[in-house]
Amino acid sequence: MQDTARVVVIGGGVVGCSVLYHLAKGGWTDVLLLERSELTSGSTWHAAGGCHTINGDPNVAKLQKYTIDLYREIEELSGHATGFHMTGGVLLASTEDRFDWLKSTVAKGRLQGIDAEIITPERAHELMPLLDPSKFVGAVETTVDGHLDPSGVTYAYAKSARKLGASIETHTKVEAITRNSGGWTVHTNKGDVACEHVVNAGGLWAREVGRMVGLEIPILAMEHMYLLTEDMPEVAEVNATTGKEVIHAVDFDGELYLRQERGGMLMGTYEKACVPWSVRETPWEFGHELLQPDIDRIAPSLEVGFEHFPAFANAGIKQIINGPFTFAPDGNPLVGPIRGLPGFWSACGVMAGFSQGGGVGLSLANWMIDGDPGFDVWAMDVARYGDWATLAYTNPKVQENYARRFSIKFPNEELPAARPHKTTPIYDKLLGMGAQMGDSWGLEAPLWFSPDDTRDVFSWRRSTDHDHVAAEVHACRNGVGIMETSGFSKFAVRGPGARDFLDRVFACKIPQPGRMALAPMLKEDGKIQGDLTISCLAEGDFFLAGSGMAEVFYTRWFEKFMLKDGSVTLEVIGLGMVGLAIAGPKSRALMEAVTGQDMSNEVMRFMAVRHMNVGLAPAIVGRVSFTGDLGYELWMKPEYQRSIFDLLMQAGEPLGIKPFGLRALNSMRLEKNYGGWAREYRPLYGPVEAGLDRFVAYSKDAAFVGKDGALAERDTGGALRLMGFTVETTDADVIGDEPIWLNGERVGFVTSGGYAHHSGVSMALGYVDKSHAASDGNWAIELLDELRPAKPQHAPLFDANGARQRG
Repeated sequence: MQDTARVVVIGGGVVGCSVLYHLAKGGWTDVLLLERSELTSGSTWHAAGGCHTINGDPNVAKLQKYTIDLYREIEELSGHATGFHMTGGVLLASTEDRFDWLKSTVAKGRLQGIDAEIITPERAHELMPLLDPSKFVGAVETTVDGHLDPSGVTYAYAKSARKLGASIETHTKVEAITRNSGGWTVHTNKGDVACEHVVNAGGLWAREVGRMVGLEIPILAMEHMYLLTEDMPEVAEVNATTGKEVIHAVDFDGELYLRQERGGMLMGTYEKACVPWSVRETPWEFGHELLQPDIDRIAPSLEVGFEHFPAFANAGIKQIINGPFTFAPDGNPLVGPIRGLPGFWSACGVMAGFSQGGGVGLSLANWMIDGDPGFDVWAMDVARYGDWATLAYTNPKVQENYARRFSIKFPNEELPAARPHKTTPIYDKLLGMGAQMGDSWGLEAPLWFSPDDTRDVFSWRRSTDHDHVAAEVHACRNGVGIMETSGFSKFAVRGPGARDFLDRVFACKIPQPGRMALAPMLKEDGKIQGDLTISCLAEGDFFLAGSGMAEVFYTRWFEKFMLKDGSVTLEVIGLGMVGLAIAGPKSRALMEAVTGQDMSNEVMRFMAVRHMNVGLAPAIVGRVSFTGDLGYELWMKPEYQRSIFDLLMQAGEPLGIKPFGLRALNSMRLEKNYGGWAREYRPLYGPVEAGLDRFVAYSKDAAFVGKDGALAERDTGGALRLMGFTVETTDADVIGDEPIWLNGERVGFVTSGGYAHHSGVSMALGYVDKSHAASDGNWAIELLDELRPAKPQHAPLFDANGARQRG
């Protein structure tokens, strides 16, 4: 076995072999895959082998489409059959809520060129005669669905990789991994391999591989069962009549998936009574074994299956397969570089390996070779979890996700497992005021307040929170509102080199002492990598705040460009500092009452920041508000939050102070056309396209990251434009990824939306081709399979000239 390699890939399942293939295809041929047994010895060999393109996240769907399109390529290169059958399929809804979800999913798929069509249950029955159309209210016909031979695909990847120059060593167990001056040393039962990069594609053993370098990977293996029937005459009839296989079917409300397997059928289920496997450690000796079937556990799902697909009631069961698959807490893969471990990469938790494995391999190989995945992979980025995703947190969240895999996740639904996890000092006070909490990167954060004990009714349409959120907005726009902001990511950048470091990492002008700046951060290609605020508290002392869910993502980026001379330090503050914000025309009066200081515009103008005492407690106060109104952000140590909150509530009572949550904030920022991270601002768009170019200091001397790309985009104008729209709706609002139409043609897509209570209209933000941005034609936005008339809003609906915010 070779003792050096540029990359060592650990794990010989479909994901590891895909990564190996894509690295070799990208020109990195000095790559070595290590497998403790034979290829496919983990979850791969017993997988049901289905593959599809439909996904709730259009960016993941795009990679799934790539994966399926790839099978012909690796089959031809390797000469090894993948066993891929493109059958098409039907997605079935037995409730109106599910049918609404399917409609939205089809609309999202159109953005990626994924063909799907809304059909009637009767048409679904024509396509898939085994189903009973009376059990369903609607369906979707898909074309890019099929099934394959799991081992065949894996060996096709492996043989293709070898043809391109990669190496594979089986029966080679990784026993330890250590850092060295040049990268890593992988210690195996056959000797050591020195390498620059290590890829953890360990599958069932990904936790064990992670622990070798001090990581606790947030994944858990779950037992998963599917059954194979004896030959069925109904299947033979379909084959004889159509000359084709029985197509795939997914019965979401029955929690079932089905496809033909030889002369019979395969039926699998994600049962509610799910069972984790090997909760803390995966035994190394486990390999080509199956787990003991438990038909009683899946009996409720099978009963629904026999009712919805009557032919199964008379079919004999030939075999029940029960094997373990790994899941992350949200069911998506964990892909990308590990913060703080240069050269160590994750390719774990890919439970849908035959739908996603190709896309995972491509994006990770791009990331390693080019420094960028080449796609927007936020939904799969390992950085979306922090050290709060402990083993004790992961296990119940994975079980919740598994049990709900075919359940509807409504836009206003919050899931309860492993909660509350992180809380702030005023958590109990907020609950006492009726706060309805959401999970914000593991932190309990108020979504809205219900003084009369109203609870959310989960829906695709406006719900019971609507009037309460309206009252919160009214209080902010006409008096003063208070909101907790502790969920932001927070960083301290200090030292004599701090300004130079920030000047390199951010595209904006770095503020002077006592000032704040809105700070876009760009990738090397000029696309948006982040959107934060920078506060200069003193020369060499900066406070940064950004999206909470991007804390690890941002930290990983900062560390990539950290100065090596020791002149700058980066502190990830987390909940070491918590926050409150007040907003509204009476917020200045409230601040003067609690600080005893002159807060006039002449003294504390817009985007000013300073240390101040709020009552007895020290705080950082910045004059800025994401509501787009007059407002202030207050940051303090946790031990001071309760006293500051109590003081603000007491002093604000005569002013009509009212707490507000994230839903009211969303309503107010929409009518200011303000974008947000991971929606309007993400690595797909440039600053001109996103409307952030006014914050980019193109002429500053510093060669900031992405400057050349930003200048090129400025010269060309980019391809897209972020626009605001009012939408003529009745009882529903857009949430994101809905198509935007102009004169009967799809020209863009929604990034986010909701109801703007102060303006009394439904709103959407979204990107369109720049050639259409100024059109006065017939605009529409597709919402729940209806084209709703829309009107561009080129100026904010609220305070268009910024008089209230800046005055």
